Formats: sequence, C-alpha cells, structure tokens
Amino acid sequence: MTNNADKQYLDLAKRIIETGNKKEDRTGVGTLSIFGAQMRFDLNEGFPILTTKKVHFPSVVKELLWFISGDTNNKTLQDQGVRIWNEWATKEQCAKFGRKENDLGPVYGHQYRNFGASRQGVYNPDTGIGMWQYNKDGFDQLKWVVNEIKTNPNSRRLIVSAWDPKTMSDAALPCCHNYIQFGVVNGKLNCYYSMRSNDWLLGQPFNTPSYALLTHMIAQVCGLGVGELVYSGVDVHVYLNHVEALKEQMTREPRPLPKLKLNPDIKSLFDFKFEDISLEGYDPHPAIKAVVAV
Repeated sequence: MTNNADKQYLDLAKRIIETGNKKEDRTGVGTLSIFGAQMRFDLNEGFPILTTKKVHFPSVVKELLWFISGDTNNKTLQDQGVRIWNEWATKEQCAKFGRKENDLGPVYGHQYRNFGASRQGVYNPDTGIGMWQYNKDGFDQLKWVVNEIKTNPNSRRLIVSAWDPKTMSDAALPCCHNYIQFGVVNGKLNCYYSMRSNDWLLGQPFNTPSYALLTHMIAQVCGLGVGELVYSGVDVHVYLNHVEALKEQMTREPRPLPKLKLNPDIKSLFDFKFEDISLEGYDPHPAIKAVVAV
C-alpha cells in the first residue's frame, strides 16, 4: 500500500523550501514560510507517522496522555524521559511569568480540561503578562466532546478549542495546534485539526501522529471505526537552520506505514495508559537531529 503520509509531508517540505517567503520571527532564527497548507490521511491505510526519519513514538504517546490528563507541569514528562517541553520549562523561562520551574501555565492540558477557568493574580500592562493562579472551575472540553460524539454523532459542533485569547499571553508557549473538530460519517470518526503555526521539521512529525492517536482512542471508546484525519496549517514554516536536514530527509524512500494497536478493554478516554498503546511494523530511517528554536 502506498505511504501517503510521507509523500504529503515531503511534497510540502519541497514546496516550503522552494516557494516559501523568508521571514523574521520571534526566535531570531528566521524561517521560510507559506500561508495555508493541508494534508489528508485515511487512517485505515496505516498509522500516519513518518518513516523517512524516526519519530520517537513513546514521546508522542506520553505527551498526549499528559494533555488528556489536564496536567501542565513539565516535571511529569521529564520523569518519563520526555524532553519535548524542556526549553520552555526552564527556571528562567518560567520566572518571566512568576512561576516555578516546569510550570508551563495554561497550555494544552489546561485548555482541554479546564477551559475558561477563573483566575487570581496580578496583570502587568507593560509586559502584557499576568502572574495568575487558575482555579479548577473551567469547562472540561474533552469529557464533553466524547459524550457528545456518543449521544449526538450527527452534530456539526464537535469542537475542542485550545485557543483562549484571555490566557494565551500567560502560556509558556501559546497553543500551536489550536482547533479540533470531529465528525462521524457512516460509523467512522473523522478528525480535523488546525495549527496557527507549524515547525515543519520538528513539530509536524509529532503533531499528525498525536492527533491520529487521539482519533483512534476516542473512536474506540465511542464504539466507532476510524475515517480520515485532516490537517490544516496556517503559518507553515521551515527554520533556516533546518533546511539542510529537510533536504537530507527528502532523499529518503518512504517505507510501509505501521499499524496502531490499542488495548481493546479500555472503554474510557481517561483510562488509557502508556502500556495500552503500541505500534506494529514501524521500521523508519534513522532520526535526524536539529536544534529547536525557542
């Protein structure tokens, strides 16, 4: 079966490098950027994780479970050997927000499980940053959307938002994947996710498998099959110091996609553990290392 996941990713990499506009950015590194891109994956054709370079799937799983749990403290990930958020969780970075080391503020777990929570603290108009403490009185979007898929599968409002303008200036990194919408068609769960900003070399290889995994997990607990995963990116970019790494990846031949295995006994999204999730037949090319822009 054709590996459509790597093909779409590499085609877009080529487009960004060849046609992207050179832009300055907040990191000072600079990017080649295009405005608006889309990919579509049939989740029945295999699990859409890159094979032209190794993606550390255990980190994808642990980060997603961390999101789902509502946790926003990087120490939880560090204790599991996951380093994805380390650059934003240093003592110096967190001090800018009046928080202790590893406290990332209202990132994904907060938005998914405690959206719109009331807060207490002090706002500094000169920096645009508030030093807030959040109460546990927000809206649980994940619990709501799972119940809605079960009870109202024809709804066109199966939406989870990670973008709360009121709190984004208080997040260690304002949410990049900021919108999810599910749809049930012929007994299969589809998922659309969008990203306001997408680092093509280091971010995107984690983003698509994360949302593919989430779709499979929710489909299982709702008694559905899986359909399509649709990605939409707005500012889709390659950092200038990543161009050569991507060009190396573009010379590699895609390999067959692996298959995802979930523990079939899990009936609640919030009961999944790391050992309930695995890939079969994942045989990628070697990893490609690069420096993350902060």
